[in-house]
Amino acid sequence: MTQTAALVLFSGGQDSAVCLAWALERFDRVETIGFHYGQRHTVELECRPKFIRRMKQAFPHWAAKLGEDRVINLGVLGEISETSLTRDTQIAFESSGLPSTFVPARNLVFLTFAGAVAYRRGISHLVGGMCETDYSGYPDCRRSTMDAMEQSLSLGMDRKLVIDTPLMKIDKAQTWELAEQLGGRALVDLIVEETHTCYLGDRSKRHDWGYGCGTCPACELRAKGWETYAARR
Repeated sequence: MTQTAALVLFSGGQDSAVCLAWALERFDRVETIGFHYGQRHTVELECRPKFIRRMKQAFPHWAAKLGEDRVINLGVLGEISETSLTRDTQIAFESSGLPSTFVPARNLVFLTFAGAVAYRRGISHLVGGMCETDYSGYPDCRRSTMDAMEQSLSLGMDRKLVIDTPLMKIDKAQTWELAEQLGGRALVDLIVEETHTCYLGDRSKRHDWGYGCGTCPACELRAKGWETYAARR
């Protein structure tokens, strides 16, 4: 089993792009995995290969470490999820206090499939962009959930699996700052231009922070983080 390899859950968005760079700085071999689960913003899946291609061009020392990329079809998750990410419904807060963009068990399912792939590939680290400081407060983004999943996967596969969450305790402005620390302005510019965060999948509008409708919660969060980051520079 390769101890110096990682599998990054790479959606094509800002957070997972920073996590990919983070992993490339720390591991000798890095593979990527994405999931098609019936999300409205499927344009993020179209961003994935272009981002990886341009990252290889811009950062040759990382290109040598990048291994296989794969996208897993989890359409059944979208079929059983009545959420604003998988249905054409208005984004709002539910009576539970969670936003309607919460897809129940999404990260649990992602990590289970990623763990199975990691097992087959001899990889001991999973890297994800889960974050407790995110506005949403999604319960499957908490470190306590990651700790439980780490233990369950390790026990269930009888092999130690580590779930790394480099963004867990930082906000969006700090995520932009981490990108600059990892790859300089070149990486920041690449993330602005080639990643997608907008829940509505809108890439018709270009902002300083990237493409998006500019009004959905994901766009607002990304924009606010960019403004804070830019003001500190």
